[in-house]
Amino acid sequence: MVSLRCKLLVKSELEKLGIPYISIKLGEVQLKSTISKATRKKLMEVLHESGLELICDKKSILIENIIILVIEKIHYTEELPKVNFSSFLSDKLQYNYHYIAEIFSKTKGITLEHFIILHKVERIKELIIYDELNITEISYKMNYSSVGHLSKQFKKVTGFTATFFKNHNNQKRKNIEHL
Repeated sequence: MVSLRCKLLVKSELEKLGIPYISIKLGEVQLKSTISKATRKKLMEVLHESGLELICDKKSILIENIIILVIEKIHYTEELPKVNFSSFLSDKLQYNYHYIAEIFSKTKGITLEHFIILHKVERIKELIIYDELNITEISYKMNYSSVGHLSKQFKKVTGFTATFFKNHNNQKRKNIEHL
């Protein structure tokens, strides 16, 4: 679950199946009690029909936790961590960053660093479209060392400058689930 829409879908399916839960967070559901194998299988089926999956193995759970932390920090919090993402992820997940990055790259086929950059660029697009902050303010908010650094990354990912994006009538963003 990488979006609020996914959370609502999971909540709905749990309620339809009569599975009591304590909480639903991005990527995680805490059930009130253990469910039977038959109920688990039915839950897996209905989630799969909706394009979601139930994750049980440790590596997949780690990957999902990485994705959730990156998405929550970039898209759903006001401030990015003042430390770099490698330290942030290592502290939160209690794993060495090199291990996290290696597992992520092997599993997802994209480096963790590039995944973070893609999400930052999508958030920058969103902030540009809102038109409440200028590029300098966005650079500061997104924890870039300089406007030049933001501009360079933005152009490398999108193919055009942030200013061009701001002035272009056809501003397009990607859905978080498709990054």
